[in-house]
Amino acid sequence: MHVALLNWRDTTHPEGGGSEVYLEHMARALVRTGHDVTLVTAQPGGMPDEEVRDGIRVIRRGSKLGVYREARRLLRSGALGPLDVVVDTQNAIPFLSPWATDVPVVVLVHHVHREQWPVIYDPVRARVGWWIESRLAPRVYRSSQYIAVSESTRSELIDLGVSPERISVVRNGISHSDEPVTAKDEHPRVLVLGRLVPHKRVEHVLEAAAALRPRYPGISVAVVGEGWWHDDLRATARRLRVDDIVEFTGRVDEQEKVRQIDRSWLLALPSLKEGWGLVVLEAADRGVPAVAYAEAGGVRESIAANETGLIVNDGPAGFTSAIDRLLGDDELRARLGQQAQQRSAEFTWGESGRAFEEILRRATPSTRRRRTARRR
Repeated sequence: MHVALLNWRDTTHPEGGGSEVYLEHMARALVRTGHDVTLVTAQPGGMPDEEVRDGIRVIRRGSKLGVYREARRLLRSGALGPLDVVVDTQNAIPFLSPWATDVPVVVLVHHVHREQWPVIYDPVRARVGWWIESRLAPRVYRSSQYIAVSESTRSELIDLGVSPERISVVRNGISHSDEPVTAKDEHPRVLVLGRLVPHKRVEHVLEAAAALRPRYPGISVAVVGEGWWHDDLRATARRLRVDDIVEFTGRVDEQEKVRQIDRSWLLALPSLKEGWGLVVLEAADRGVPAVAYAEAGGVRESIAANETGLIVNDGPAGFTSAIDRLLGDDELRARLGQQAQQRSAEFTWGESGRAFEEILRRATPSTRRRRTARRR
């Protein structure tokens, strides 16, 4: 089976995040089971137009928006070679690949962006974007199988009119780290891990640090990641007078990321929306509990409420209170961290990859029959 994966970024992209990690784990799983895999993604500059990485043929074309047009051009021209199935990753904007190919298309959706459009774009572009995602895409993919990464995302797709029987859930896995354990910081350290963009709402953590500083004089915040919202966050830290206790590390390698997790007392994930929240599992693997908003969706599945972390239902004040509760209760924090680590063992990329492959196989029986007939 030859699989074409369409995604606006790959993990080498400066703005690559958890969705890119997910897709490339699925790609590697397909390669390991003998399939040919081609990943079409954007060209951010400074990277080769084509390369083979971990057995995956990577083709980079176009800009953040231009990649959608370029991917359809490659499909129409046959430049990717004979294909059995296309996986079209809908990160708010779909590739609309059924307009460019007659092979089966499987749509991968991490989450629906209803709440994010007005946060990132002006009203006109937000309305257009939401119309594309909520009205146009379900029509274009009306015959396609969907893969969602959580039951929360599945429910949102059903609300958009996608029939339930066409949506399968394949959860995130985790690469369990065997790095030596780094000691926790002596004083409370709160970790933020991920891309620095407005809808991640890192400001809520900075506001919590400002509110809790009198109660925890040694408190610090580690913001691990990079993104175009970086300068705004630094300005917010200065305005709140917490810039002296907030460390912006930028993007770090895996070894340093694990060290940052180990040093931290808890993970704060104030995102407006998460399809799953891969960073929750990464922290859990090292025994670090998480705090997140229920409204974010997928975190209600990656975090077992009051067992592996705390889920907040009452806004920024509640988010600050949840952080305060964990920082101030050593027994609770230790118990949730231990349970989070135990639960993280349930999630493996191997299991996710097997489920992903089975969905693609089910989507392509007619293609395999046609090829078999031609060979005969």
